[in-house]
Amino acid sequence: MRKTTKSWLEQLSVWIACASVALFTVAAHASEEDDPWIGYNRVMFNINDTVDTYTLKPLAKGYQAVTPQFLEDGVHNFFNNIGEVGNLTNNLLQGKIHDAGVDTSRFIFNTTLGLLGFVDVATRMGLQRNDEDVGQTLAVWGVGSGPYLVLPLFGPSTVRDAVARVPDGLLATGLFIDHVPTRNVVYGVNLVDTRASLFPAERLIVGDRYTFVRNAYLQNREFKINDGVVEDDF
Repeated sequence: MRKTTKSWLEQLSVWIACASVALFTVAAHASEEDDPWIGYNRVMFNINDTVDTYTLKPLAKGYQAVTPQFLEDGVHNFFNNIGEVGNLTNNLLQGKIHDAGVDTSRFIFNTTLGLLGFVDVATRMGLQRNDEDVGQTLAVWGVGSGPYLVLPLFGPSTVRDAVARVPDGLLATGLFIDHVPTRNVVYGVNLVDTRASLFPAERLIVGDRYTFVRNAYLQNREFKINDGVVEDDF
């Protein structure tokens, strides 16, 4: 599964993949207590889904149709490389010195030998990519997740993760681009390319779409916060 920056579309792809291989068995039993605002959340989920159906999805199909695979892979790798800044920062804040060292090495090797990140040479060297964000850091610091929350356009979240989007945004590539038209193009390409990468995972959704995405999101956040260790309390 390829990873890019922290848009909700990218995260949804990861949530679905995790649910399909292991986590959904447990996540399917997620308590409704995690979702006290289900009325609002379902409405917002449907709005986001409609926006996606009539805007992002058609754009992504067109992008995928005209973009050679090697170029699409290069775009993914480029945004992954930018994301190493966030991975490094959050690993340092969580006291994961070894992982921070891996993040630093990945950024250096991919930026230089990998032509600004278009080629992921670090993974071929055995340096596996981490996936950290401010929401995970806050969790490690003891901040509770709060209720499940569907954000307009950004999609599935929790109160903690929604607040964390602000500092996460400070590490986003757009803040390092002063030229507004160029920054908008970068954001647009990243968003459309991310949506295109979601098509295979989208077919894995079964049953009620809202429930599937919510449960997979909550379980995957637990999975990430605990570095791959999830306690089965059911």
